[in-house]
Amino acid sequence: MSDHPTPTRVIPRQATSAVANVAPEPEEDDPLLAFAPFIHTAPRRNSITPRLQRRFVATLAATGIVVQAARSIGKSVEALYKLRARPGAEGFAAAWDAALERGVQRLEDCALERALKGTPTPIVSAGKMLGTWDKPDNTLLRFLLQHRLRERYGVQRIQKGHPLYEAIAAEVMADYHASRPDEDEVIESINRKLSLMRDRREAMERDAACGEDGEEEDDAGD
Repeated sequence: MSDHPTPTRVIPRQATSAVANVAPEPEEDDPLLAFAPFIHTAPRRNSITPRLQRRFVATLAATGIVVQAARSIGKSVEALYKLRARPGAEGFAAAWDAALERGVQRLEDCALERALKGTPTPIVSAGKMLGTWDKPDNTLLRFLLQHRLRERYGVQRIQKGHPLYEAIAAEVMADYHASRPDEDEVIESINRKLSLMRDRREAMERDAACGEDGEEEDDAGD
């Protein structure tokens, strides 16, 4: 797996070479590379041969980046996706997906290391940089814990008694009590409304009584 193909692009700027991987590639006896490659019935000079297919999968497992893996064999991403979709390339497609999963796992490991050890952050005072310190990323760490240990830290496991649940509940109750009107004010408001309703009813009764008295006087005059 150590040999690299010579790029055969016509345009010089399209020429590619193998890239330096930050993670070791799988060994030749790795089960990942034991897939059944696509076999060209009439291979041409620029065909993606079984050797190149395994080379691509190995680089993809190390980098997690399709573009870099394509460059490592001197082929375009478009050509690789076309090969992946062809009947008979199921083994290549499955190995492609498995290699991506390995790459993602490596990225998760890097992210976890960054979350725990921190990233270099400048220390600035009076406009001058005094140095750097490794600042942990708690947000990233929380995300990784929820993703990797969903049974323990996933949102679906946050129930009554969970620290996060209790913190959210306390915040909600604090907002509720802050916006809740005073009990005496509520009672006073109710009494005012009841008093207003009584005044209106008494006024309506007086108006009705006065109307009846006026009609009696008219009848007596007639």
